[in-house]
Amino acid sequence: MPGSSTQAATSNHTTRPFLKWAGNKYRILSRIIPHLPPGKRLVEPFAGSAALFLNTEYQQFLLSDNNPDLINLYNFLKREGADFIRYCKRFFSGKYNNPDSYYEIRDKFNHTRNKRQKAALFIYLNRHGYNGLCRYNASGGFNVPFGRYKHPHFPEKQMQAFHQKSQRAIFNLCSFEETMRQARPGDVIYCDPPYVPLSTSANFTTYSSAGFDLQQQQQLATLAEQTAQRGIPVLISNHNTKFTRRAYLNATRLDKFKVQRSISCNGQKREHAGELLALYL
Repeated sequence: MPGSSTQAATSNHTTRPFLKWAGNKYRILSRIIPHLPPGKRLVEPFAGSAALFLNTEYQQFLLSDNNPDLINLYNFLKREGADFIRYCKRFFSGKYNNPDSYYEIRDKFNHTRNKRQKAALFIYLNRHGYNGLCRYNASGGFNVPFGRYKHPHFPEKQMQAFHQKSQRAIFNLCSFEETMRQARPGDVIYCDPPYVPLSTSANFTTYSSAGFDLQQQQQLATLAEQTAQRGIPVLISNHNTKFTRRAYLNATRLDKFKVQRSISCNGQKREHAGELLALYL
């Protein structure tokens, strides 16, 4: 029923995000969703791949992010649907699946002022780039190298599902602080920030050119506590580390479990990392 967060389907009926995304929550939806309180609107200050949005049934959704390319893409897909999907599909014909084309398109992406074109190229780069990474240099230029996939998948069905669901959603280019301050009673907030690194070699905070440091991690925890005091529940995902356990000390409830994921540049090296869910009520 609308407004209930418990209506996520079983693994046979879940909807996959159409973007590859580091830290994508699709595989652990069954661990996250039971912790989400009921409400009228789900608010996500870190939109990412939008896996939770796609697999919960609130009446409304507000997804924000500080990555302008991601929000630009989501808004074009929301507005144009099938027309935009057809436009994106032309970049998956196979003739662009080579290093020369990739770096030419990456350069075009970094310099074009055509927002529609940039949105389509973002999907191309996401599916043709190395390991599905989203990474920028200090100047804000997308700098992920070519991925060398034989047949990059065009996620047409997933994009169609996103378009349909997005008619109930608003996508904003916004900081997490501003998004959380805009929340009102009746909202439920889920925060999936760039994770606290498990080691110095496992830092993925270059997801946006601004990064996300430990001071911001602490600021998020403080803001979650303040928001819950306004009657708005907040659920945060992160690595289970000494820092996060201390930062989330005032949470109403902590849930700790193991998740299999790559924690290095080597996609084949997968270990069980500790995951933590902090619920503020």
